[in-house]
Amino acid sequence: MLPFPTRTIAVTTTYLHLPSRDRFRPAFVEDSDLLILEAREPSVAYYRFLYDAVGRDFVWIDRLPWTDARYQEYLSRPTTTVLVLYYRGTPAGYIDLDASEGAATEIVYFGLMPAMHGRGFGKHLLTVGVQRAFDDGAARVWLHTCTLDGPHAIANYRARGFVPYKTTTEDEPVPLDWQPPMPMPRKSRE
Repeated sequence: MLPFPTRTIAVTTTYLHLPSRDRFRPAFVEDSDLLILEAREPSVAYYRFLYDAVGRDFVWIDRLPWTDARYQEYLSRPTTTVLVLYYRGTPAGYIDLDASEGAATEIVYFGLMPAMHGRGFGKHLLTVGVQRAFDDGAARVWLHTCTLDGPHAIANYRARGFVPYKTTTEDEPVPLDWQPPMPMPRKSRE
């Protein structure tokens, strides 16, 4: 049960995948202030912080009811990988990989904190995450995105080589007072 009142809206979800490594088109950002580290033993509090800071505007609410024990079980699995993007020493985003399906790795969560949007960091983080999934043995990498996500999400995935394979529309809960976020102005990459 969610800890706040909700209403439902129609949400379209698009499932995309990279069916093989040879379709992958990496894109890195050369910036000495960027660093991606694996959170090898992330605390529940740190993971909750990342989840909220990245996903709040995009209605990432499905894990809000999770207990600390459930988070700890998830984060302790050998098939879970959490890579955190830092910019100038500050967390800027993360990618959460789940390799529990064997040959397929799911990008469960991926995104940047709002102040980091528009700098090209998303393509960099996605590239590192996909590369890690393939390096760890994935034959296929997949994810889903929806109409609640950022307006550039699908374009970023497609630019990296992901192709859509399924679309669904369902009523999903959102907080009663939720409004779509205003687009952030694009930042200079200087």
